[in-house]
Amino acid sequence: MSLERTDVEKIAHLARLAVSEDELDSMASDLSNILDLVEQMNAVDTDGVVPMAHPLHMVQRLREDAVTEVDQRDHFQSVAPLTEDGLYLVPKVIE
Repeated sequence: MSLERTDVEKIAHLARLAVSEDELDSMASDLSNILDLVEQMNAVDTDGVVPMAHPLHMVQRLREDAVTEVDQRDHFQSVAPLTEDGLYLVPKVIE
């Protein structure tokens, strides 16, 4: 697909981009090349290709899920103005 200078002007206007007159021809060429690449990629047969979440077949190294801190909820809530059943009570702000 080949874009003309007027096409680039319209696209720049819609995108609210300031493109100088000197840049229009080179930008038209660059955008045409990008659209040609997209057409080539669309032409590739991808039937039977399983989508991947990541391009590399790797396993994440995860740490063991273990408790590393002691429960200090009672200590932290001892200085709170109001608590109930382990929850902090706050004034209602939306009526």
